[in-house]
Amino acid sequence: MNLKPETLEKIDAVIPRYPQIRSAALPLLHLVQEDQGFISNEAVEWIAQKLGLQPINIYELVTFYPMFRQKPIGRRHIRVCRTLSCAIMGSYRTCAEFQRQLGAPLGGTSPDGEVTVEFVECLASCGTAPVVMIDDTLHEKVDAARARELSDLIRAQAKAPAQQR
Repeated sequence: MNLKPETLEKIDAVIPRYPQIRSAALPLLHLVQEDQGFISNEAVEWIAQKLGLQPINIYELVTFYPMFRQKPIGRRHIRVCRTLSCAIMGSYRTCAEFQRQLGAPLGGTSPDGEVTVEFVECLASCGTAPVVMIDDTLHEKVDAARARELSDLIRAQAKAPAQQR
């Protein structure tokens, strides 16, 4: 597996912190996903070998925790909350608008590889529903009109030269 040298350093620093080596599995998964963008089958095998575990022990974690991705996502990641407060306030319409505006199917990535749109469970801001997380930024009260504005911004940023992003 081809990890950045700084990721390998972090991994080597994290493992000794845990008296039970198995407990380092979650931090390693986070580090690998941060480096690679997702957890591949190769990564599962590598982490298992690194910790002296069976691959199934790592695969259990990857498939249980929703923050781990098993396939690449777009450069921009849009997560729309679908829990009750957000659903009542229109998150399904909001999500549909992002899909229409950006050409990304639900749970998938736009053809240009720029955007992935998905539903997620609770983004912990029920009082400001519907809530959307774009990359690491929380957006509150995102109705369909605001989704169009945010989509326009995302498209404009995608057209900007890489150094301006």
